Amino acid sequence: MILRIFPFLAWFKDYTGEKFRIDAISGLTVALVLIPQSMAYAQLAGLPPYYGLYASFLPPMVASLFGSSRQLATGPVAVVSLMTSASLEPLATAGSEAYIAYAIVLALCVGLFQLGLGIFRLGLVVNFLSHPVVNGFTNAAAIIIASSQLSKLFGVYVDKAEHHYETIYRVCEAALHYTHWPTLLMGILAFGVMYGLKRLAPKIPNVLVAVVITTLLSWGFGFQHNMQVDVSAVKDMEAVELVGDFNRAVGEIKSLGEERAMISSALDQAKEEDAVFKMIDIKHDLAVINTKIDRLKHEAHIYRSHLRDKLFAGFKIEDGGMYFEPMREGVKEGDGRTWRIKVGNTPIDTSQMLMTGGGAVVGVVPKGLPALKAPELNLKVFLQLFPYAAIISLLGFMEAISIAKAMAAKTGQRLDPNQELVGQGLANILGSFTRSYPTSGSFSRSAVNLQAGAVSGLSSVFTSLAVVIMLLFFTPLLYHLPQAVLAAVIMMAVIGLINVTGFVHAWRAQWYDGAISIITFIATLAFAPHLDKGIMIGVVLSLIVFLYKSMRPAVVSLSRHDDSAFRSALVHDLAECRYVDLVRFDGPLFFANASYLEDKINERLINKKDLRHIVIAANGIIDMDASGEEVLSLLIDRIRSAGVDISLSGVNENLMAILKRTHLYEKIGEENLFPTMERAVCTVQSQAHIGGDEVDCPLTTVCRIEYDK
Repeated sequence: MILRIFPFLAWFKDYTGEKFRIDAISGLTVALVLIPQSMAYAQLAGLPPYYGLYASFLPPMVASLFGSSRQLATGPVAVVSLMTSASLEPLATAGSEAYIAYAIVLALCVGLFQLGLGIFRLGLVVNFLSHPVVNGFTNAAAIIIASSQLSKLFGVYVDKAEHHYETIYRVCEAALHYTHWPTLLMGILAFGVMYGLKRLAPKIPNVLVAVVITTLLSWGFGFQHNMQVDVSAVKDMEAVELVGDFNRAVGEIKSLGEERAMISSALDQAKEEDAVFKMIDIKHDLAVINTKIDRLKHEAHIYRSHLRDKLFAGFKIEDGGMYFEPMREGVKEGDGRTWRIKVGNTPIDTSQMLMTGGGAVVGVVPKGLPALKAPELNLKVFLQLFPYAAIISLLGFMEAISIAKAMAAKTGQRLDPNQELVGQGLANILGSFTRSYPTSGSFSRSAVNLQAGAVSGLSSVFTSLAVVIMLLFFTPLLYHLPQAVLAAVIMMAVIGLINVTGFVHAWRAQWYDGAISIITFIATLAFAPHLDKGIMIGVVLSLIVFLYKSMRPAVVSLSRHDDSAFRSALVHDLAECRYVDLVRFDGPLFFANASYLEDKINERLINKKDLRHIVIAANGIIDMDASGEEVLSLLIDRIRSAGVDISLSGVNENLMAILKRTHLYEKIGEENLFPTMERAVCTVQSQAHIGGDEVDCPLTTVCRIEYDK
């Protein structure tokens, strides 16, 4: 019981100083990969980069202490980060305070869901996500993740559209209009360093080396170049008017948003009072305000797009300041840089307008650890986030347990999926108290941990300590890290998620599994960023196929095959006995398929005029409910009333117990119940052939159907 509550105590059995040294080195090695990766994944989740560090110092340690895998490296991962972004974008603007608060609450929801599954030992619920669905979703997610980083790679800014493919189209348009070449070159350099080291020196942490080189170059050559100016420094009346129009639209959106919040409160109060007519009026007012907000958002998007398309040349003046004029095509002028107005989702401060003439960097990373604080819980928000939390929980756990199983196969360690759920759940719950967003097991970092020789979960404790040291003392070193490099890190990491052979393998196994995988892939791409729709389509298709197969299980007539076994007469072109039909039913007999068995038996009674005995090979009937028992009882009456006898063979203990409890055992008769098909055929065949003219019985002799050539 103590080990179940505190599984990490088992680490210290036969633990030595040498194992401690190996764990320490492994943990530090993983930290070198985790620190830059976590910052990149935080951006993918729509959060400031340093929130990746917040998600990397407590969850890895907690997950290892209370999980069952000793090598699993927990922290921010690509798919969960993408799902976090997809879940929260409808609720708040990415990067805003509200968005961050939602992300922290989402981590708590995910943790509670996983912990609940683990405590009640419901880890098998993850089986609802079939392999074809996960394969289709993962491949689509890899493409979505990689393409979502293109804007950072080209150094362009666009508004997100309703669908991901529309956003990518906007990125391509913006890149054709203007690409910041230093940004693109930084990304390409990072790709080159990571790929080159991965091929030539796989033991060197390629991500860390790429980050160090590009950060030094960014700092040395002044990659970031921003300037705050008064709007009067922009010598373009159209741009100045656009700034004014944009500020007006955003300001009106804010005031209407406040009004909508008041109306929503009034609507909640009216619901409590059950004031029907008042609710109708309030809903009308709310619909009007929502329409106005949507129109203003569209206007703001147009103004923002026009402002982003404006390119300026900068000119220095005597007092050290600058003024900016629109760039003329083909003319090199000013200070040699291309300047743009930095515009986001908030009003532009016309007295301190930010002009960007360089590339984007991580910027200021707050020094120190986040304050230990419980997430602000709101029942309405909690219920809104719970469906997304369930999907993220299952996807994250599937990823974690798959990695853990793969490593356990190499190390010989015993895994407990429910204990792993407890570890992952506690990691997310406690992580939410330190401003973490949802985390899971990482394939790449777990592989690094295993290759480094990690013996126990202490390696993850050392990883967490390394992140703590980074947050306490070395955050200023991250200021000049280019955003394009983080984009390259993400794109390089998700290449491994693309698995085309998974589609082929699923199709070869069963064509419908391949079709489900492909449909899930296409649906996920089409509905992105609403990724939950793609998953739900895949799950529903899997359940439909399962139900269809359960409702129509294989009901086949058997004959003797060359290998002396009884096999399907139809599949192997075997002749069937005229007097005895050996019928195999593959599946549990329950309410959804009982009538199907009845129909198939009736077909045989109608089509086989000389039939004298039916033997139901019950080897595949693993269970039976009341509906199945009722149909079987009626079948016995119908078959015997038609002058045909019936027997059962291969009845298992569970089915036999049901037969005895319902007194169907007596109705069938002990003499008509056989332990094996061979025993049934030996007993029934000779009796059924009395007076018959069949020379060679297909149940005792191999008889093939001869076709006319």
